[in-house]
Amino acid sequence: MTPNVRLVCETPDMLGESPVWDPRTGRLYWVDGVSRLIRSLDPESGAMRQWPTPSMVGSVALAEGNRLVCGLADGIWLADLESGEFTPLFRPEPADPAIRFNDGKTDRQGRFLCGSMGVHADPLGSLWRVDGAGITRVFAEGIRISNALCFSPDGRTMYFADSLDRKIRAFPYGPSDDDLGEPGVFVDTTPWESGPDGATVDAEGCVWTCLIQVGKIARFTPDGALDLLFDAPTDLPSSLAFGGPEMDRLYVTSIKDSGSGRAISKHPRGGCLHVIEGLGVCGIPETPFRIAAADPAA
Repeated sequence: MTPNVRLVCETPDMLGESPVWDPRTGRLYWVDGVSRLIRSLDPESGAMRQWPTPSMVGSVALAEGNRLVCGLADGIWLADLESGEFTPLFRPEPADPAIRFNDGKTDRQGRFLCGSMGVHADPLGSLWRVDGAGITRVFAEGIRISNALCFSPDGRTMYFADSLDRKIRAFPYGPSDDDLGEPGVFVDTTPWESGPDGATVDAEGCVWTCLIQVGKIARFTPDGALDLLFDAPTDLPSSLAFGGPEMDRLYVTSIKDSGSGRAISKHPRGGCLHVIEGLGVCGIPETPFRIAAADPAA
């Protein structure tokens, strides 16, 4: 295996996060949280687009139609990519300026899960799930920095982390709430001197995560064993997603300056988007958010 690392976007993000590949259009979406932007790239043509968001944006996921579902500062919103309009889907009440939404992914049934966090890394966040009808459920509370959210290929395991705990947890999961179980520790990243940031899974069920504090990317097998560990393209890798026509390209976002004082890059390409090719592994497409109310057992 001889991976090839390429710079694919020279304009750096202050706080790059949440890459997601759209196989319907052949485009990659990601966010610059601090600049309040959703960004998009067509890798074949090099065409770029961006949309300003109403508030700081932590994550995006595909949604039915030409839309995205977004974790904004105050809740979950739908973004219409044609009009650029944002519509709130769910906002916790009462609003709390000390809390913002962060990492988010859709499950295999097309429901959006997003973790909130304390703006100053206080244990104020929760892990929320919202469906197309706006019905919510809370899976965890007392979160400082929510991250590493992703799902096994069969959707039967949800991975999630509070980065400051340095543990990715595995939740038994499934189409129905009857499938839910108590979480256990999937992997403790303390031996690698970093908490986990963004994460994704590949077609073999392995979990990939950015070890942001040491500038590395790790792949863990489904039983939690370290399989690969290598240097990321920059010193502050933040999240990653498989994409491309064959789903065999690993796109990696990064941070230039998070705005909080916790993460400031010293790398000349800090904040830039890179792609890693030649890994010999493929990812799987993410399920679009289902706008209409869904049967949980569907």
